[in-house]
Amino acid sequence: MDTARRWTVLAICSTSLFLVGLDTTIVNVALPSIGAGLHVGTRGLEWTVDAYTLVLASLLISSGALADRFGRRRIFQIGLVVFALASVACAAAPSLGWLVAARVVQGVGGSMLSPVALAIVVSVITDPKERAQAIGVWAAIFGASMAAGPVAGGALVSALGWRSVFWVSVPLIAAVLALTALYVPESRSPQPRPVDVPGQVLLVALVGGSVALLIEAPHAGWTAPVSVCLSAVTLAAAGFVVTSLRRRSPLIDVRLFRHAPFTAAVLGAVVLFAGLNLTLLLSTLYLQHTRGLSPAAAGLVTLPMALAATVCAPLSGYLVGRAGPRPPLLLAGVFVLAGGLCLLTLSDDTALPVLLLAFLLLGVGIGFANTPITNTAVAALPPSRAGVAGGITSTARQFGAALGIAVAGGLVASSSPAGLPAASRPGWLLVATCGAVLLAVAKLSPTLRTTPQPTTRPATSHA
Repeated sequence: MDTARRWTVLAICSTSLFLVGLDTTIVNVALPSIGAGLHVGTRGLEWTVDAYTLVLASLLISSGALADRFGRRRIFQIGLVVFALASVACAAAPSLGWLVAARVVQGVGGSMLSPVALAIVVSVITDPKERAQAIGVWAAIFGASMAAGPVAGGALVSALGWRSVFWVSVPLIAAVLALTALYVPESRSPQPRPVDVPGQVLLVALVGGSVALLIEAPHAGWTAPVSVCLSAVTLAAAGFVVTSLRRRSPLIDVRLFRHAPFTAAVLGAVVLFAGLNLTLLLSTLYLQHTRGLSPAAAGLVTLPMALAATVCAPLSGYLVGRAGPRPPLLLAGVFVLAGGLCLLTLSDDTALPVLLLAFLLLGVGIGFANTPITNTAVAALPPSRAGVAGGITSTARQFGAALGIAVAGGLVASSSPAGLPAASRPGWLLVATCGAVLLAVAKLSPTLRTTPQPTTRPATSHA
């Protein structure tokens, strides 16, 4: 395949990441309006976001495995259709229950997009340096979705109401479906793996139970039902590890985590997206509830974060291609740490320049972090398992996103608008801590352009 065709495929597949990123940021801006329209509080709004992210996190790896077996383009197209239909259902939701159910279906469709699209890109761009640059573009597209989400979402909510934020993805999906049929080649793994049904069930219980605990425990206290849920999550975690060790083709081979760079990449993905989603929810509630800004104005205040992430992502890809993932991860840790510390003294009259500076610093950190995390994880597995590599890192991101939303909601759920700044300070401390963790992750990351592949089990097992 010639260079122009490879980069055309990258552009088409990157649009799916734009869709997933746009959905997260645009819905976050719309949350206060959704709450007012459906008469629900912060607790219900948490489930509006986390119903999507926890299903997405739970199914990403299975979707990657299905794509490796049945065809990556085919699963990608199915995911686009499911996502579009679920978006229409979200827009028509008459109640919170309907909206949450539609978000669950949207998560099913979303699970077939990002990791599968990444597998398609890896299958057509095989040169390590070119691949690092391509992943930099991939991360820049996510930054662009962050930029478009708050501004477009704010404008849509202000002009047309919250339902419009779900309609906006439908024409974009139609265009991607047409371009995929024309330009994206079909590809499969030469050694596809069977779907690990027990592992999948246990992962759903582990991810869903963990998020449910974080959302419900602050309200219910450590009562008998919550204690039972904690016990169930613990058993699910133990069962998942045991199942992985015993099966020839597990959903996630836990032996991969013996490889320090791979483990660092997964940990980095969790903390990065936990910090990002803490920031998105806390800043949305603060700007609209405490400061009284319109959705459109709130989107403009957070725009420096999105623009910085967009600009820095391709720079990060360049650094990864030249010096490995460690230098951009060090930069990411420093900037995320600084951005979180800037917001520790947040009050109801914090100067606008301070807010803009904090969001700018956080955006720079996010932009530098995503590419080395993705590149390290993909390089740790052979190309035939690209769907699994993409699925593991995407699962880590979405699990971190769900944790960030749950923690942020727990911090401010019972706070009045005037009390939001004080209630959110532990959250900003956690964001700064995420920056410190990224610095530690950088120390575990390789300095070379590529990462050696881990040896986890005989090749005949197709793990």
